[in-house]
Parts: sequence; structure tokens; C-alpha cells
Amino acid sequence: MTEQDEILHLRHELEQHNYNYYVLSAPVISDYDFDMMMHRLQDLEAKHPEMEDPNSPTCRVGSDISQKFEQVTHRYPMLSLANTYNEGEIREWYDRAVKGLDGERPEVVCELKFDGVSISLWYDDGQLTKAVTRGDGTQGDDVTANVRTIRSIPLTLRGNYPKRLEMRGEVLMPWPVFDRLNHEREMQEEPLFANPRNATSGTIKQQNSAVVAKRQLDAFLYFVLGEQLPCATHYDNLMAARSWGFKISEHIKLAHSIDDIMAFITHWDTERHHLPFATDGVVLKVNNLRQQQELGLTAKSPRWAIAYKFQAERACTRLESVSFQVGRTGAVTPVANLDPVLLAGTVVKRASLHNADIIKQLDLHLGDMVYVEKGGEIIPKITGVDLDQRSFMIGPEVGFITRCPECGTPLVRYEGEAAHYCPNEMCPPQQVGKLIHFVSRKAMNIDGLGEETLQAMFQQGLLHDVADLYELTAPQIAAMERMGAKSAHNIINAIRNSVEVPFERVLFAIGIRFVGQTVAKQIAVAMKSMDAIVAASAEQLMQIDGVGERIAKSVESFCRDERNLLIISRLRHYGLQMNISTELLEAQTDKLAGMSIVISGVFQKHSRDEYKAMIEKNGGKNASSVSAKTTFILAGDNMGPAKLEKAQALGVKIVNEDEFLSMIADE
Repeated sequence: MTEQDEILHLRHELEQHNYNYYVLSAPVISDYDFDMMMHRLQDLEAKHPEMEDPNSPTCRVGSDISQKFEQVTHRYPMLSLANTYNEGEIREWYDRAVKGLDGERPEVVCELKFDGVSISLWYDDGQLTKAVTRGDGTQGDDVTANVRTIRSIPLTLRGNYPKRLEMRGEVLMPWPVFDRLNHEREMQEEPLFANPRNATSGTIKQQNSAVVAKRQLDAFLYFVLGEQLPCATHYDNLMAARSWGFKISEHIKLAHSIDDIMAFITHWDTERHHLPFATDGVVLKVNNLRQQQELGLTAKSPRWAIAYKFQAERACTRLESVSFQVGRTGAVTPVANLDPVLLAGTVVKRASLHNADIIKQLDLHLGDMVYVEKGGEIIPKITGVDLDQRSFMIGPEVGFITRCPECGTPLVRYEGEAAHYCPNEMCPPQQVGKLIHFVSRKAMNIDGLGEETLQAMFQQGLLHDVADLYELTAPQIAAMERMGAKSAHNIINAIRNSVEVPFERVLFAIGIRFVGQTVAKQIAVAMKSMDAIVAASAEQLMQIDGVGERIAKSVESFCRDERNLLIISRLRHYGLQMNISTELLEAQTDKLAGMSIVISGVFQKHSRDEYKAMIEKNGGKNASSVSAKTTFILAGDNMGPAKLEKAQALGVKIVNEDEFLSMIADE
């Protein structure tokens, strides 16, 4: 596998894990494994700038949006933090900050990282007007009614507060409340919550705010945003917010050196176990707001902040058996079935074994006593075997299966990949997976068809492929268990409305392997129609920006399969869009083609994100730092002094808002 191919593979895997974690609240890998995959992808993308993709997992925030709530666009994007488990990387981050500030050594605010659900609170004239979840970082769910029940969140501010401000923090469930809630659920024979974070996530999305009130959620606030903040530092703004009535953690330290930072981390690595709420790390933020502006942001996270995560807890238990699961792409995942063991406050019965190589490295035998960890204290995995407890009574060595457990097809392992795959695209889990992908929000956005419903429709013979969705009738749906006339009516309407989904999303929805959302749009814009794509050779497809040999051959192979062509023909017959819209083509210009543009400062007419979108729409490239390749800097008020100095040294042009808008204005 080339490094370019590995980038595409990692993007696909991480996008799925983002969905599992933020949308389903059901992650299948640990935080640690996710972070290691993300770090690997970041390293590869840095080596291959030609593979830049604004929709890469490194440039986005995973989503927790529920369709049950009204969606609200954030006033300021809610970016996630870069994170590490390595103290050496903390020192590297600090050194980069010093370098980015031209040798200025910043004060750093050290805070605990709360393990809950991120929230944005909007206040106007001292009154709470809206509470919004992180969502996808651009928009989130309006959960104001539920948040009003949290007693630690002020509804009305006190003192001398700004006229308009946004307060961000974490909603969480204290350990005593979590234990009581799980005890009540156990008595009622209801499924237990895995941990306080999952309990909080499930609670904040409740439709009945009275239920939320009974669950006694808490909140800590840790970030103040607004145009008229009272202080020039993050720490002082937090202290001011405390005087306005916000609950600010008392466990905050203003560090003046890297040694101060390390002392804080060391202290809380053990002391956290005595806290009445879950915390999984430490967050570090450059204190001075001017320096924050100077350091700037990446597409996904601020350069002036980082999260250090504590290492996972582990326990030892017996391996009873190993089972194998087949995913949407045909990847086969081994799962260890364990003698139940208490770990990080929850009972663990199953753990991930990832792939055949991991099983071989561990030298696993049935009956072994194995070490189980919860990376990020959420998802368990096996990390080792206690060989001292292995006896002559031990069971057989664990081997990887050679045939698909669902359809019996011999498994294959593609060169350079760790996973084994079932190559039979008609394998039931793959067929259901394609249906789930097709109806998803970023694809056809057909609301009301969840995984369980699609699984049931497939098992009952109502659906065999994605085109069958457009032949469903309301009586068929209403006759299903836990359905009714109203649900059936809503689903049929959602299916009918999906024919308006633009062609680039249709192309993404049909599920060609390695063709993600961004690549689908690039292919759609370049080829303009499904007919052109079907007729294209791999060599022609490789001429499209962002399409390498692996993607091109995958598209070509898909379009040579008669079953796929029949599905495309049926979808066309049912009215789905098979050509790029004239609006999208007309919206693209080349006015900034070949230009590398850096944005710096505070703007009056549009937000930074709006200007970034304008640059891309007109063919330009957004760059984060000034270099000899920079065409110009789009500068607002309070432009970072380091950027200005570097621009002057390199002779880079400075362009203001009005000049920029004139450059892209319609003639």
C-alpha cells in the first residue's frame, strides 16, 4: 500500500469511527487507537500536501447531531483539540508555541479535561437564550429546554457582564448520580449505561426535559467568547465569568514554565481518582488572547491549545472464546468474549482484537488470562497475556477464520492491509451496510430509516439493494413491528424528497469503495454526469484532482459490474439526480486560481469561515502560515504582529476586506 492509499484508507476508517462515537454514542475502538490513527493520518498528510482534502477527518469534528432537535449554526465554530498521551509531545507543543511567538514564552492555563458532552451557551443581555451541542462543529442541536434544568448553569447573569457572550463548557454526570441511575435501571431490568459520558449524552438528548431534571446533570464552563470581553487573557476572563455566576472549576493553574505544566499533569494523573466526576486528561491553553490569535488555528483545532490524556486502566480476566463480525465494507473483525471483569467502573464482557496480526502477536489461546484496557476509559481491548498463569490445561491457539462467518465465501487480504475481507458483495451484512450508508445524512438523508429498521426490511425481503427503497409502500412499512401509519407516511415522504439530493451526494451514496464525500464531489464536478463516469477509463479518471490509481480502478470496476449498472438505471428511473447541477457549476470561478491566501485578524463584514469558503469557491487555496509561496494575506483588524513582520520581510502583499471582495465581485 502506498502512503497515498494509506491516507485514503485512514480517512475512510476514521470517518466511520467519528460517526460511531458522536452520532451513535457506540464507539468500537478506544480513544487511544483512534488518536494513534489520527496522528498517523496527520503525519502522512503533512508529507503529501497534494492529498489535501478539506473534508479529511483531520479537518473536521466528528458529529453528534440528532434529527430530533432543531439544528442551529454556531456563532463561532466549535473546534476539537489536538491531543496526546505523550509528555514529550507536550514539550514539543510548547516549543512550537514559543517558536510561533518569535521566542516569546507564553503563560499556559492548565485545566482538567472533563469527560462529558460539550455545550455552547448563548447569553444576550444577561439572559440564557440558547444552548447548542457541538454537533459537527458548524451546527449542533438546540437543547435549550433540557439545559435549563441543569441547576449549575445560570439562566440570568449577575454583575458587569458583556451585552452578548457565548460560554462553552462540559455537561457531565457526577459519579454518585451515575451509580444511582444505573442501580435504578438494573432494578427495572433496563440496559445499563457504560459510563457517565454515555449517560450524559443520552440524557441531554431526551425529549422530555422532566426526565433530564431528575437525572441531576452538572456542568463546568471553561471558555468565554464574545466581541467585548473584559480581559486580555483567558484566565482573567474565566475569573470574570465566575463572578457572573458561571461554575468554573477550582482546579485551574496558571503555569509560567513547562516544568509547572508537567507538575500539574503528574499531580492529577493520580489525584483525579478522588474527584466526584469523570476526567480523562488535562487541557493546556495559551493564556494571552493576542498570542492565541498569533498562533492561529488549523482547520480542525487551535494551535494554542492541546489535550493530554491519561493512560488507560487495565484488568486481568479469562478469554472464553473469539467471534467474528462482518462490516459494511466486508472487513472481518475478531471480538474476544471474556469472563466478566470490572474495569474503570463498568463490567467488561467483550473486547476488540482488531485483526489477524494482533492475534498472532499476542499468541492467544482459549482460556488464557488476558490483560484488558479501556483506552480513554471507554472501549476495551486486549493488550497482553499473563503467561505466568498459562498451564498445560490451556485451550487451542486462536486462529483467524478463512471463510466469511455470514456467507461462507473464502476471505481475502489485500496487499498492504491489516484486515481480512469478504469479497462477496451480496453478503448480507455488506448489503445492509450499503443501505445504511445510502440513507445517511451526508448521503441521501432519508430520515426515519435507522439501522434496526433497515435490517428488519432486509430480513423480511422488502429490500435487497438501495434501489428497492424507491419501491416501498406505506402499507408495507406500517405493517412492520413498532411502525404505524404516521411513521410510514413520514418515511415515504423522506424517500420521495431524496430525489432532490444533488448528483455529487448521489454518487457518494451509491457506495463506491474509496470514494468519500469530497472525492465524489470532485469526480461529479469534473465528469458532470453519471453517464460520463460509467464510460470513463481509469486513466481518464486519474486526471481528476485528488483521484489516484486506487480510486480510479475502484470506480472503473464498479461501473463494469452489471448489477451496479442495473441499480444506477433503476435509480435514474425513480428520478434521482444523475447530472451535476448548473447552479454548482456556475458558482465555481477561477478568479483566485493558483493563489495561496492566509487569513489573519478580526473581520467586520464576514466571518473567517465565510472568507475561507469564498476563497475555495473562487479557486484559491487557504494556507495557515505565511511563506514565500503566499500570494497575499487577507487582513482584518488586530492582525498578528508575527504574521505582519514575516509578510513584510518576504514582501507578501496585504489585502483588506474591501479589496478582497472587489477581487471576487461579479463583473
